Amino acid sequence: MTTAKPNTIANIRQTPDRFRLPDIPEREPDEVTQYDQLFDPGHAHHLIQHLGNLPTTLVTADRWIIVEPGTFRDLARYPDLMVAFGVDPELYRDTNGYIISEQGKPPDFVLEVASASTGGTDTGAKRDDYARMGIPEYWRFDQTGQHHGTRLAGDLLVGNAYQPMRIDELADGSLQGYSPVLNLHLRWEAGVLAFYDPATNRPILTYADQLARADSEQARANAAEARADTAEARVRELEDRLRRLRDVQA
Repeated sequence: MTTAKPNTIANIRQTPDRFRLPDIPEREPDEVTQYDQLFDPGHAHHLIQHLGNLPTTLVTADRWIIVEPGTFRDLARYPDLMVAFGVDPELYRDTNGYIISEQGKPPDFVLEVASASTGGTDTGAKRDDYARMGIPEYWRFDQTGQHHGTRLAGDLLVGNAYQPMRIDELADGSLQGYSPVLNLHLRWEAGVLAFYDPATNRPILTYADQLARADSEQARANAAEARADTAEARVRELEDRLRRLRDVQA
């Protein structure tokens, strides 16, 4: 993941209606770690479901972030994961990227997944650039710890510079840091990235969890309906017996 390359700058399209950013460059082969850690497990989908407020929330990746039209040459990055609250997703799609001046604020959270080809940039130039863009939180995940020098790291923007956030080692050897922006814990668990809800100390709900919960709720509803049917049948039986007793007495 690099700053804008000269051969991509020529691809920027300016139309009478909308400035539009180019597609990002083709990724290096070793950057498959991004897919393995973020998209194959479905983290982007799970995050947007957990965070809610879908019409004004962006959980996305693989498009440029720039400060304003005309600054692409000087300052442009495309993180592995970006979260922005209170923004216009349609504008993001129209411009093929995140333009801070048009959205009215920087993204709230970015994360980079380490690879051999990007590790040095993730901990150096990209960290400086995200701070210049005013992004409140910058996180780094490294499956092995070999490319970032640590397996999990988070930075909080204080003034114009990032300050490292606390990372704890848990009893099982996992590493955990708290994201104030997301109100979630990020964890390194045996080389796998996970997001935990501090309120439950459990991973955020996945699609499978939601299906299981829906099935459980449906099962409870079916059981309640069955109990109601049984009670209704019992009432009818008692009413029938009462009628027969009255007939005998008459």
